Amino acid sequence: MALDLILLSVLRAAPAHGYELKRQVQRPTFARLSNNSLYPHLRRFEQLGAVTSSVEEQDGRPARRIYSITDAGRALFTDLVSALPHDLAGSDEEFLVRLSFFGEIDAPARKAILAARADVLAERIAQVQTLKDESVSMPQWRAIAMDHLLDQLTGEIDWIAGLTLNITESITTERERNVPGNR
Repeated sequence: MALDLILLSVLRAAPAHGYELKRQVQRPTFARLSNNSLYPHLRRFEQLGAVTSSVEEQDGRPARRIYSITDAGRALFTDLVSALPHDLAGSDEEFLVRLSFFGEIDAPARKAILAARADVLAERIAQVQTLKDESVSMPQWRAIAMDHLLDQLTGEIDWIAGLTLNITESITTERERNVPGNR
């Protein structure tokens, strides 16, 4: 789904052909986008009415297909970017892509995405802690690795708590600005 968001985002800026989309797509995982990933997504978007395509003739070169986003595609983008389902909340890429678009979604959606991510991280912490607690004699390096993982997970939860607080404070400040006499 992260790839859906990235592709639709690129098409929001301007129509593009497949090679141009491949060139422009920057994924947080740095995984290269292949034709085997790109074109099935574009076909599915066409079937959903999220994009349209047209053939552009070129002198001395093969024709190329140009893809454009539709109003339905813009609505799909907004729906996808505004929610983080639990089954995707554990994916760094899914989370980071949505986070990168926080400026385009409302505060309740931002808070819900952060809460979904925090819930998954809390589940991971509990799982690692249980493994640690159940191990009678854990090898030293495994314990070091598990402690490091717990530190990372706890650090991200703390970071998310700070982001959530920032969003809450922004909402409060915005409400105060909109009260008559507080300008």
